[in-house]
Amino acid sequence: MLPMVNSFEEGRMILVNKPLLWTSADVVKKIRNQVHVKVGHAGTLDPLATGLLILCTGKFTKKINEYMSQEKEYTGTFTLGATTPSFDLETERENTKEYRQVTKEELDTVCRRFIGEIIQVPPVYSAIKKNGERSYDLARQGRAVALEGRKITIREFEMTIQELPVVRFRVVCSTGTYIRSLAHDVGQALGCGAFLSALCRTRIGEYLLEDAIDPEKPLAIRMDN
Repeated sequence: MLPMVNSFEEGRMILVNKPLLWTSADVVKKIRNQVHVKVGHAGTLDPLATGLLILCTGKFTKKINEYMSQEKEYTGTFTLGATTPSFDLETERENTKEYRQVTKEELDTVCRRFIGEIIQVPPVYSAIKKNGERSYDLARQGRAVALEGRKITIREFEMTIQELPVVRFRVVCSTGTYIRSLAHDVGQALGCGAFLSALCRTRIGEYLLEDAIDPEKPLAIRMDN
């Protein structure tokens, strides 16, 4: 039975499978229109990404930072042989290079280089603020943006050749990790360039994508307190 609205006010955590091209704000709005209480999300997913999004309602919005800080798992694809300014499919390909020489052994070697605590530079097409302005706004205006590296941790990272130039990956990482930057850095390490061509978040802490609901369907939720 669907809980009464006041139970959402007291606080609920909802696992949602974000559809492709939806923003995280779109998902929040969809659920808020059904439960009619305050709703927030714990960790943004880009519109071109899919997968697990944790929403908190009512008093549980105070727990958002707690959920955001948890380890995350992603799967998806990198496309080799070119780069893009946004490090993903949002912008056009450039700097094309030969990629057919890449082997599974090289992918394994590169993966090992990124496992552990590393310094990662976020993509300029990100929501990070620079002098009070969003970095992606500056980048889209053609203005130069220089972001500082941040310390992150990658606990697990593996890549397999799907059908070149596409490679599949799985990564388990700390909060604050940009998979788009990882794609770009992998391309630099391989010497052929790469960009993120598909991304799905499959886990946040102990919470799994397989337990998430479809926001496009009527709300019928199995929830955890």
